[in-house]
Amino acid sequence: MAQSHELDTPVATTRRRLFTIDDNVVGEAAENVARFFGTGRYLMWQTVIVVAWIALNVGGFWWNWDRFPFILLNLAFSTQAAYAAPLILLAQNRQEDRDKLAIQQDRHRAEQTKADTEFLARELAGVRLAIGDMVSRDYLRHELEDLHSVLDRIEARLDDVSADQQETHEHLSEPTQGDLIEDEPR
Repeated sequence: MAQSHELDTPVATTRRRLFTIDDNVVGEAAENVARFFGTGRYLMWQTVIVVAWIALNVGGFWWNWDRFPFILLNLAFSTQAAYAAPLILLAQNRQEDRDKLAIQQDRHRAEQTKADTEFLARELAGVRLAIGDMVSRDYLRHELEDLHSVLDRIEARLDDVSADQQETHEHLSEPTQGDLIEDEPR
């Protein structure tokens, strides 16, 4: 039974590594190499080296180290391609990771902007509803004009009533013959 338990449990291994490589350092170096491979300067220098190589080996100098099929030159190109392709792929993977992160940040920023816009739209709708309940300047002006005309009519009526009362009071305050008789002493 003890052996079954031991077989089910993975053995913890502690492997020693000869050296450790920082992935970021290798990635940055790969990006720099890939960036250099994509420049006109690289193409110019490679062209100069290839032309010089061929000229020195075809030109009939005393020591031709790589004769016509240029096998050594092909080997150099193959070695360069063998290293360049993984470096370029590594640089592309790192760029893809940065792009994914940028897309996530853009998506988050867009969601935040959308939420802010929706909030502002709701607030604006609330303000519009509140303003709809408020009195407008034209409405207030119209109501004040109506009130002014009502006050003018009331004032005119009060003037008429006051004038009528004045006449009545003057008419009543004039002594009549009956008033004079009663006022005489007996």
